Amino acid sequence: MKLKLFALLASLMPIAASAADKLDTGDTAWMMISTALVLLMTPAGLALFYAGMTRSKNALNTYAMVMGAFVLAFVVWIVAGYSLAFGAAESAGIQKFVGGLGNIFLNGVKWTDLSGTYPTYVFVAFQGTFAAITVAIASGSVIGRMKFSTWMVIVALWGLVVYAPITHMVWGGDGALLFDAGALDFAGGTVVHMNGGLAGLVLAILVGKRAGYPKLPMKPFSIIFTAAGAALLWFGWYGFNGGSAFGANAVAGLAVLTTTVATAAAGVTWILIEWIVFKKPTLLGIASGIIAGLVAITPAAGFVSIGGAFIVGIFGSVIAFFGVVTLKKKLGYDDSLDAFGIHFLAGLWGALATGLLALNDKDLLWDGPMKESGDRLGQFMVQIESVVVVGIWTLIGTVVVYYIASALTVGARVDAETEEIGLDEAVHGEKGVNL
Repeated sequence: MKLKLFALLASLMPIAASAADKLDTGDTAWMMISTALVLLMTPAGLALFYAGMTRSKNALNTYAMVMGAFVLAFVVWIVAGYSLAFGAAESAGIQKFVGGLGNIFLNGVKWTDLSGTYPTYVFVAFQGTFAAITVAIASGSVIGRMKFSTWMVIVALWGLVVYAPITHMVWGGDGALLFDAGALDFAGGTVVHMNGGLAGLVLAILVGKRAGYPKLPMKPFSIIFTAAGAALLWFGWYGFNGGSAFGANAVAGLAVLTTTVATAAAGVTWILIEWIVFKKPTLLGIASGIIAGLVAITPAAGFVSIGGAFIVGIFGSVIAFFGVVTLKKKLGYDDSLDAFGIHFLAGLWGALATGLLALNDKDLLWDGPMKESGDRLGQFMVQIESVVVVGIWTLIGTVVVYYIASALTVGARVDAETEEIGLDEAVHGEKGVNL
């Protein structure tokens, strides 16, 4: 079964079901399962992945940053994020960059409405899990020194100022800037990973380095936790990528296989690189390679061949390794858990690689240079446009949000004593690591 994604996405706007829309129980079941899978990725997968990499005195705080981000971001999504991302703006000029406010608190969206072949409410929930994990990714860059109160204000504001407009520009349907240009982002290379990874770097630079970094050793408290988190993320990613086909169809099958191929290839690549460079393959490295592969294939999963998936995964791992091991040291920034090195850089590669490797199949592509004329160079230039626009919006928006949040919480950074004691005990009054 073939699926025209452009026609499908155009049907996802929050309007009453048309005569052509008909509920399909198989598609509905798959989208609800996919929503649950993506939900699992954040308060379980990402939280464990991050918590295991941090120091023991900040492990609970790390988990709280991720879980707190998820619950608040989802609330913000329902209140106004969905409306700004997928609602209709009052003018064509505004519609290019952000939706309107007509669907605040899901006003105007009925439980009987359909988005293609499944309920619009399911689409709202599915997209809400994407909004929640994106901002949670950024938390990995500021672990160990940002106030929890500041972080929660950032989560609330960032979802409206940065995430919703970017989602609208890329996935918002007719009239949206990058959607109209034909930018390809199957499941969130630009919207989620570049966005969250770059936001993390910006926040890390603004809040400053951890005390003692990089001179003092800051060893992970539990690499087993990190590996388990990576496995849960991989499991949930089948909903992330497979669900982005918006139905139980052949494109979902393609996305599931390309996701598996790219991720496995990336994991093997990281093992080989560590063996060559450090003479010892590490479990942390395998977990990192897996995440790099998952991130890299996300924008391309429903667009590339199996051979393309191998290329995306292998080079995604190489690029992420370079970001984590070389670029971070050379530039001297303190990205605590490498959100930028893995999510931004692998996501950037995946977004560009999509233009280079996407199948020239009119039934797989959204409207874009390749759909009618097979113009691959034109498609690649559109991909460049999309990463530049997303990068600029994320950079400026995150800076603005940071300074607002910092002002509201009287400074974004914890005091020296709190940082020395550890945020688990000093901020949360808990001590969860007794190993």
